[in-house]
Amino acid sequence: MNNKVHDIADDNFDTEVLKSEQLVLVDYWADGCGPCKMLAPILDEIVSDFADRLKVTKLNINDNPTTPEKYRIRGVPTLMLFKNGEVVATKIGPANKIQLTEFIEKNA
Repeated sequence: MNNKVHDIADDNFDTEVLKSEQLVLVDYWADGCGPCKMLAPILDEIVSDFADRLKVTKLNINDNPTTPEKYRIRGVPTLMLFKNGEVVATKIGPANKIQLTEFIEKNA
């Protein structure tokens, strides 16, 4: 079971996200981003709530510039849901737990 948020990078994005057999939530974030820090504990709760059907990952856009450029990330936090290697939904900006749960449920 996935019971933690996985830190990912440009070099393992393909394996961790695109080739994953389960739904993957990617949190694009940056150091010094207040809303990103506020989102972190909510993501920890989401991991527990969706452990059996969702993999939750984080990608620091400052340390990993290739992937955010590929997916045209313009601001953080940006959340993307991937299913079978494709983006199925995107949410830009901060979210509370209810909003994030609805975003996942609606697009799962």
